Amino acid sequence: MARLHDIVVDSAHPAAAARFWAAVLDGYAVAPYDDAELARLRALGIASPEDDPTVLLEPQNGGPRLFFQQVPEPKRVKNRVHMDLVADDLDAETARLAELGAVLLARHEKHILFADPEGNEFCLAQLGSY
Repeated sequence: MARLHDIVVDSAHPAAAARFWAAVLDGYAVAPYDDAELARLRALGIASPEDDPTVLLEPQNGGPRLFFQQVPEPKRVKNRVHMDLVADDLDAETARLAELGAVLLARHEKHILFADPEGNEFCLAQLGSY
């Protein structure tokens, strides 16, 4: 039986996308860059983690990892898979997401549709409304 290991997100700029999602999601952080990881990047001709083509977001309390990988083509159409988030205070979280760079796309009866800074759609609902 298969188990979910990573959720992989295609990205134009993985470091920025990972930072956005680390700020959005409770209990997630960008994986640290130790000496071995920095050496791996240098061996690829990459001088800074900011230019890393593959950035990992790790959960602190279990759950799947989010892995942002650089792709050359821009996002063109609606996501086939998206994240659904819940919050205790929908209005406060909507304001916080906007401050982080999320764009409100639509309000629906039970959820709000957003796009992250790269245009990937995600939803936010009141905790307990689903």
